[in-house]
Amino acid sequence: MLRKDTIDEIDDEAEKENLKKIEAILFVSGRFLGMKDLISLSDMNPIIIKELLEKLQEEYGGKDSALQILEKNGMWKMDVRQEYSKIVNRLASGSSEFSKAEQETLGIIAFKQPAKQSVIVKIRGNKAYDHIKRFTELDLIKKKKAGHTYELSLSEDFYNYFNVSEQNTVKKQPEEKEI
Repeated sequence: MLRKDTIDEIDDEAEKENLKKIEAILFVSGRFLGMKDLISLSDMNPIIIKELLEKLQEEYGGKDSALQILEKNGMWKMDVRQEYSKIVNRLASGSSEFSKAEQETLGIIAFKQPAKQSVIVKIRGNKAYDHIKRFTELDLIKKKKAGHTYELSLSEDFYNYFNVSEQNTVKKQPEEKEI
């Protein structure tokens, strides 16, 4: 018969292994992952995943590490702390968190802000709806109702995420009226 302390040791080992799985998934993904992604990649229960994510976030928050676990609107990501982002940006190459199409959509929003969603969709096509939804979920853009459409502009999180100041972004100049 198994003793209680033996059962606890087995549970601790299983939790440690599950924690490592979630940590590895976040490390390799390099992007925000929702609960569905984490469930399919780890084959774990969402309640256990949530507990493990909270432990990881606490663990990385408490240690002297260049890494952190971020949570935004129910999506999770392992990332480099902002003070080290310049170093990483110089070294990083290869695939980005955003597809080329998403980057182009975000670039147009940044250039034209404040921009009507209907205008962005006319320029970029119907896929822009998906891009805008994702950027809104990640709090990179603000969406404000404007008649039958939305007015889109960059959020404070955009500037933090890309480590740029608001002064460095292009501001749309007011259009001159024809006489």
